[in-house]
Amino acid sequence: MRITIAGIGRDRSGPARALFDDYARRLPWDLALREAEEKRPLTGAARKAAEAALLRAALPRGAVIIGLDERGKVLDSPGFAALIGRLQDEGIGDLAFVIGGADGLDPALKAECRHLLSLGAMTWPHLLVRPLLAEQLYRAHTILTGHPYHRV
Repeated sequence: MRITIAGIGRDRSGPARALFDDYARRLPWDLALREAEEKRPLTGAARKAAEAALLRAALPRGAVIIGLDERGKVLDSPGFAALIGRLQDEGIGDLAFVIGGADGLDPALKAECRHLLSLGAMTWPHLLVRPLLAEQLYRAHTILTGHPYHRV
């Protein structure tokens, strides 16, 4: 399975990027990070729509899309692993996670997502969501393969 994380904002270096890269290297799945920035001074719905277009352009054709949204479903790590396992069992070749900017995801892009997930009740900066998600993907892999990384 190939996994793409498409996010608004760029983080080329620094501790968050280093942590993302560390977990990405551990995964047996191909994990690509695609970042985009809307540089025009847009606000509100226009900004979210422009960011949605950038995110769509970063996604592999035919990918199953999972949106990260504060109002999405909250899963524990075994539940997230089970979701990834089901998608893998379905033969999904490309899985894509989308992370919006400070204003969140555009409603039209949310409607294109097969699943909307939340990382919990707290609000996380969108640049920190990348390493959090990469760690959870690694944890999901270890749960699915019976590796002791995830302790019950």
